[in-house]
Amino acid sequence: MKITYYGHSAFLLESADGTRVIVDPYRHGAYGGALRYGAIQDSAQAVVASHAHDDHGATDTISGNPQVFVHPTSAQVGPWRISGVDVYHDDELGKSRGRNSVLIFDDGDVRVVHLGDLGHIPSDPEVKQVGTVDVLFLPVGGVYTIDASQATQTAQKLNPRIIIPMHYKTPHCGFPLAPVEDFTAGKTGVKVVKGSEVEIRKEKIPPSPEIVVLQPAL
Repeated sequence: MKITYYGHSAFLLESADGTRVIVDPYRHGAYGGALRYGAIQDSAQAVVASHAHDDHGATDTISGNPQVFVHPTSAQVGPWRISGVDVYHDDELGKSRGRNSVLIFDDGDVRVVHLGDLGHIPSDPEVKQVGTVDVLFLPVGGVYTIDASQATQTAQKLNPRIIIPMHYKTPHCGFPLAPVEDFTAGKTGVKVVKGSEVEIRKEKIPPSPEIVVLQPAL
């Protein structure tokens, strides 16, 4: 599969047969212009959101008449098996920011897990529900999600082979988030990619965990 990082928490997943799924699309210019990543122009067969906030759930902005899933439970789009695990956007059982879904994508080769706006370290039962993780899209910027320390603990619990950080401070994000370096500092296996794309194949997943930092495409 090919993964493209648009920015913030938005990604394009493309399977070997060309089926495209866009995950957690943001609304360009939302929150008084705080989200300055460019508008997503790509079309897709499906668009999936962990929750409905404008920095994750702007499903109406995606062209191509896609199937739309917000807080998905079970769906099939081409080779993609899509499911979700209910968690929270905060550490108060949703009292402050509501529900969030851990999004799971399996194309029959690689299992990708997107944590959305996870606001707490997942419990052991939640970790069991998520299951095996090949690639983890992990929020690391804090404030509205888990911070760098909590992200490290979350990754240890989920035990992914590849971590792709998301939801952190960049010049295109006006939210008061921490930079990705707060998460990667002192860690081994960090690979900073010059571009926004990476191709993942099961047989080439590293034996030791890697952190792959992608550059926002937009």
